[in-house]
Amino acid sequence: MTAILNANFVRQQIGMKASMTLRTPLLAVFALCAASSRAADIRVGAEVKTIAAAIKMAQPGDTIHLEPKVYRDYAGFYGKKGEAGKPITLDGHGATLEGSEPLDAAQWKEVSPGLFAHENLIAKNDDAIMGRWFFLWDGKMNLMGRTSKGRSAPFKKAEDLQPGEWTFVKDASREPPLGKQIYGTFFLKLAEGKTLADVKIFAPMRSAGVQLSVDNANRDNAHLVIRNLTATHVYNDGFNIHGDCRDVVFENIRAIECGDDGISAHESAEYRVDGFVSIGNSTGITDTVAAHTSYNRVFIADCHGFDLFFLDNGRYRLTNAVVLSSSQNPFMLAGRDDKRAELDLENVLIRRVAEKSSPAQVAKTATLRAKKLTVENLPVDWRGEVKLENCIINGQPAPEGVPATGADRAQLIRDLVPAEYRNQFSQP
Repeated sequence: MTAILNANFVRQQIGMKASMTLRTPLLAVFALCAASSRAADIRVGAEVKTIAAAIKMAQPGDTIHLEPKVYRDYAGFYGKKGEAGKPITLDGHGATLEGSEPLDAAQWKEVSPGLFAHENLIAKNDDAIMGRWFFLWDGKMNLMGRTSKGRSAPFKKAEDLQPGEWTFVKDASREPPLGKQIYGTFFLKLAEGKTLADVKIFAPMRSAGVQLSVDNANRDNAHLVIRNLTATHVYNDGFNIHGDCRDVVFENIRAIECGDDGISAHESAEYRVDGFVSIGNSTGITDTVAAHTSYNRVFIADCHGFDLFFLDNGRYRLTNAVVLSSSQNPFMLAGRDDKRAELDLENVLIRRVAEKSSPAQVAKTATLRAKKLTVENLPVDWRGEVKLENCIINGQPAPEGVPATGADRAQLIRDLVPAEYRNQFSQP
């Protein structure tokens, strides 16, 4: 029998089964203790039906297993704790947590030829959500020139939409006098003669792929491992981390085409990441407030707002990373409200591939310490405390006059960069 049947079965049906199989009460107690302390394997789709049920069941030392397939679901950890040396593990085994859902054509009204409207697409809406919103249109992310944490085009008027475009029109008459809730109508414009049944349009109906936050009793998460998992097509962060979490580890994770950050630490969250791919998100990484984070083996590309965004009085570290920069704002390190942000970089390659660029910025309220950093085709504006060792900034050694090798460029490209992006490193 599997570990789950040996351990969780006794956890759930302890009294009855123990008394049936063991007549001596003391032996029954010993059996319970042994079974309760034994690590269990919880397989979603086998022992439990949902990811939420598996997380709720999991005890220190247990491992939750997903199948290598697409789940239209998310993984939420709220006040969940393993123990030191006995973490609760979520192993995706290559699974994808898909945040979008196909549109229900029956819920949309054709208000004029090719123009479709929906007044209640999402139950909870506010300006922040609309700043992140997109539709997947024939498999492609359609942002309408808008992005979180960056310059955004205003919403178009419904009558000005062209085929393949969408907009949102607020209805102020429905909004409450207080609070952030907003109401309005989504509009989609299709090519002449097309119906919603003819096209493949999906909407991001979930806010995150993996979320850590406090529970109703304000308890935080601790001693967790989350690995081998992709989060995609959510309207907020792929990996959204809140609270005062401790001893949390992410291994071999990916965030693809999310409305806000690939991964983001808030409040006083502490975690480390070993193996992270962030592609097509509004930002690659955004960490803020008093978080302490560490990232190793990272690839970031095709972001819209920021590639790297570190704020407030957190302590951050990034090693063995490649950033293929095309976002509006490639790099920002800044403290706020009299706080000081600190970032350590080691063996990092940042290559700008877009023609126009704002500079990589280190504010006066920040400290950057960098070893073996290579920056290519990207102006810098470093006003804070900057300590450089063996770095190359736009072809020049830094510190100036000291021979430097910079990042291990060839090895980083070989080890971290997906094959479809490698040709972007062969150009000047």
